[in-house]
Amino acid sequence: MKTSDTEAEKAGENAVPESRPSNFIRDIILDDLKTNKFGGRVQTRFPPEPNGYLHIGHAKAICLDFGLADEFGGHTNLRFDDTNPEKEETEYVESIKADVKWLGFHWDGLFYASDYFDQLYEWAVKLVSDGKAYVDDLSAEEIRKYRGTLTEPGKDSPYRNRTMEENLDLFQRMKAG
Repeated sequence: MKTSDTEAEKAGENAVPESRPSNFIRDIILDDLKTNKFGGRVQTRFPPEPNGYLHIGHAKAICLDFGLADEFGGHTNLRFDDTNPEKEETEYVESIKADVKWLGFHWDGLFYASDYFDQLYEWAVKLVSDGKAYVDDLSAEEIRKYRGTLTEPGKDSPYRNRTMEENLDLFQRMKAG
């Protein structure tokens, strides 16, 4: 779904409609366009996990992601966040694609996060090697306890201070299964 031609689009620029109600994301895009941060390019993505059917929150995200790209003459990619492909079903992928079309939108690119696992793994190794990430062994319940609340700060995981070598070894073993 693309916006209609405007004077700005005809001049080779993205449209900057100022009359619509705004939100912080739209304001960031407007600022980026004013400063030519990305050469006038607007690119969004809708990244659902294909492990179930979409709900109303997804519909809102679709309208935001695709709608803002359309408003500014940009592009939106549909990128499935299939972080566990063995547990995800083709049925959900096809359902999500059908729902996006039903809402009146069309994606410019169709991607799967699993196609980039090798690159994502290399980035994670770099973060661990640089001391910016670590392997944590807390259970989900323990993570909730350590996380903190709106009024009380969380506390560091006891696994946060492992050596880089130990973290890399654990991470490589995780990848190997």
